[in-house]
Amino acid sequence: MTEDERRAIEQDCERLIKHYVNLNDAQDWPAVAALYAEDARFARPSQPGVFIEGREAILASFLARPGRAQRHVIANTVVDVEDADHARAFSVIVLYMGDAADDGGLPIQDPKSPLIGTFTDKLVRTRDGWRFAERVGGLDFRP
Repeated sequence: MTEDERRAIEQDCERLIKHYVNLNDAQDWPAVAALYAEDARFARPSQPGVFIEGREAILASFLARPGRAQRHVIANTVVDVEDADHARAFSVIVLYMGDAADDGGLPIQDPKSPLIGTFTDKLVRTRDGWRFAERVGGLDFRP
């Protein structure tokens, strides 16, 4: 693999991670789930040892969550390319969350917010592009 090919994979994988965050904040759950491989595994930062397995189950888990105002900030993303079809990534994540305001104004920030944690990802190239094969979240501080 050339350095240009490696850098292109890194960029594609980092874009996948950023795109995921934006779709998550928009609460576009079908689009979020589509970023996972069919047989992917996902563990939320609040439950890093509890895996949801398979794209359909991941989608169902997002659809079952009550709506909330939220904004994720992702940083310090490092992608390590294993080969042309596999990579790993690590990112720091900050989650701000809250409830809709009765007056229709800005949401009211949750007192447990922000949450600070990480995502450790296994990424795989599919016929549809790069997807999450495994996404494991974790919290760095107790709310």
